Amino acid sequence: MTALLKAPETVQHPEPKSRRWNRADAVTMACYLLIALGIYGGLWLHLGGGYLYNSAQDQNMWEWFFDVTAHAVWHWENPLTSTLQNFPVGVNMMANTAMFGLGIPLSPLTMLFGPTVTWAVALTGGLAGTASAWYWLFSRYLVTSRFAAAIGGVFCGFAPPMISHGNAHPNFACLFLIPFIVLRLILLAQGKRPVRDGIILGLLIAYQVFLGEEPLLISMLAFAVFAIAYAASRPREAAKMVRPTAIGVGIAAVLALAIIIYPLWFQFFGSQSYKTLEHGPVGNDTAAFTRFATESVAGQPGPAADVSLNRTEENAFFGWPLIVLMVVLTIWLWRVVLARAIAISMFVMAWLSLGVRLVVDHTDTGIPGPWQLLANLPLFDSLLESRLAMGAIPAVGALLAIATDRVFQAAASASSPAGERQLPVRLLWLGTLVAVLLPIAPTPLPTITRPSTPEFFADGTWKRYVASGSVVTVPLPNTSDARALHWQTDADLGFPIADGYFVGPNGPSDKRGRYGAPSRATADLLNAVREKGDVPPITDKDRAQALADLRYWQADVVVLAPTDNQQALQSVVELLLRKSPQFVDGVWLWDVRSMTA
Repeated sequence: MTALLKAPETVQHPEPKSRRWNRADAVTMACYLLIALGIYGGLWLHLGGGYLYNSAQDQNMWEWFFDVTAHAVWHWENPLTSTLQNFPVGVNMMANTAMFGLGIPLSPLTMLFGPTVTWAVALTGGLAGTASAWYWLFSRYLVTSRFAAAIGGVFCGFAPPMISHGNAHPNFACLFLIPFIVLRLILLAQGKRPVRDGIILGLLIAYQVFLGEEPLLISMLAFAVFAIAYAASRPREAAKMVRPTAIGVGIAAVLALAIIIYPLWFQFFGSQSYKTLEHGPVGNDTAAFTRFATESVAGQPGPAADVSLNRTEENAFFGWPLIVLMVVLTIWLWRVVLARAIAISMFVMAWLSLGVRLVVDHTDTGIPGPWQLLANLPLFDSLLESRLAMGAIPAVGALLAIATDRVFQAAASASSPAGERQLPVRLLWLGTLVAVLLPIAPTPLPTITRPSTPEFFADGTWKRYVASGSVVTVPLPNTSDARALHWQTDADLGFPIADGYFVGPNGPSDKRGRYGAPSRATADLLNAVREKGDVPPITDKDRAQALADLRYWQADVVVLAPTDNQQALQSVVELLLRKSPQFVDGVWLWDVRSMTA
């Protein structure tokens, strides 16, 4: 990579022989796959009913995305939108990270074996593929030692933030295209074939948009910091890179835009689109960087939860030994321009992830952070700034690879007088790596048994009660209970449901994003009863509102499956509808077709 970053006329290309695939590559990537399978072992062993415990409701949501995408592909429907959730308005799938880049090519797998298998393949293949892709880049362009590259690759694929997101966010686990986008940008700067490299870059970027836009934005921000830092150290070389880079990036932009312009238009201007998704200040506490993630060898749930949004957002838990090592490596390698630029990118991304103001162990210092400059810009305003720390992961992996390579080269070239014992440099370095990386090594993700789908849905009994309208579950599906999405997939997506778990606009005239459908009084009432277990007084106004909501949802049947505070929920629905339910195949139901017609 050092050679590729030199001015075009001075570049020395690596010998083709150094890029040949060999047994070491196969063994390394097989090891990555075994690690990923170990992490998701509980899920793979129980595909029929396994559920990742820390995914909250996200496994239900992602399986729904994969299933609906496959259904659209095999029935020649538009995959960008669906009315199977949030009926009758629907969901903008492009605005919901549906991952068409995986959902569409894996649609045969989904149709044959179900969305849980696709979910497991996406997560397992995502982590292993990301590690393999960075290993390939490091081994071909950054270091001479494949072992050093393997160290860098394993960190990039299985760093604590990757494992945290691996509980529930395949769009952040499947980052295997990012290394090739980075490589193509560097090749453009090298300037040999800007047109060809620009075309390839455009195709890669377009595909990454269908895998995950937010990881692409974070990665490109990290690369921009790296490029600026490198250019500041080599201004003359950087000036000669401007023209080929501009040509290639321009070609890439035109090609990528031609491919994604309609999906992006639909995402931002189509049905159920939204402009921004506000999260409030969610920067990392500085303490998060030195603590250990929940699902790591040295991890403890309490300290991790203390400085993170939830189990799937432990974005900066690198552990204090690695932080110390990165400081040491930065000082040691500072005079190496490439390593210095990488280190600067690493520290800047970590700094940006602290948010608009610096928080130290829950104490707001009042010190402003650089994120203030970007927080309100388009696209950046919907980004969780704590995730910017993930932009430091490839930089850490690269520095580990560079340092390991240099230590091994120094050990190989060192000589001692006859009879004098040589210091075991390699062994000492390997011991250091073990001491630093073992505490943050991933542990298997906890898997529980998902409650079985009520027979009413699984056996097709619902067909007797649903014509052209929707199923209204009690309570309606939301961010805290999205089981209805799983029931729907088990029923082969045969009926639409009211409300749901997705991201959409706050209302018809309010384009701010929100999780779930805009609030309706009946949905809010049922959610409150489920949480508290109290039966509030029901007035005629409540009954009129319930009837209006059922008509809005075009409800055919109201269904209450076993859940918390079930008796209270049943009583409230009886009072609202002035109608007793039927118990059919494991659920209480109210046939409301005569009321909503």
